Amino acid sequence: MTAIDHYLHAIIMRAVQEARDDASATVEAHHLLLAIAADQEATTQQVLTSAGLDHRAVREALDREFAHSLRTVGVSATAHRLPRPSPAREQPKLGATAKLAMERGFSLAGRKRDLRPAHLLLGILQAPLGTVPRALAMAGVDQAAVVEQLRQLLQITGERGAA
Repeated sequence: MTAIDHYLHAIIMRAVQEARDDASATVEAHHLLLAIAADQEATTQQVLTSAGLDHRAVREALDREFAHSLRTVGVSATAHRLPRPSPAREQPKLGATAKLAMERGFSLAGRKRDLRPAHLLLGILQAPLGTVPRALAMAGVDQAAVVEQLRQLLQITGERGAA
């Protein structure tokens, strides 16, 4: 297995645990983002830290987005004691948003040997709609600026690799 294979396996396994913690039957893009934020990979950590996003900040942003979504349909999480979700009986499988994020990120690398951890983060952050963009917007994160920073870092990495 290559270094990127090990990284992807570790991130997916951490995302599975995040999904289990949420009692989710599927691993979605926001679980991948939580897993990346908890990881210590240098480039992704640099970008997330510069945006004020560590694991805790991502979790808080996602919790705010969830509460906001509930309020949109007339449910107040603070006024009602919502029950904890029942744990999933089976291991969560990759869901649609996780698969799309991975496809978006991997397609940017072109070849597998060019794939870097930042490609996965870029695939997650390029989603125009969904939980992640709503959560980041509510947290005041300039998603376009973070995407641009990732693109620049990947271009620099690519140029170094070619030299």
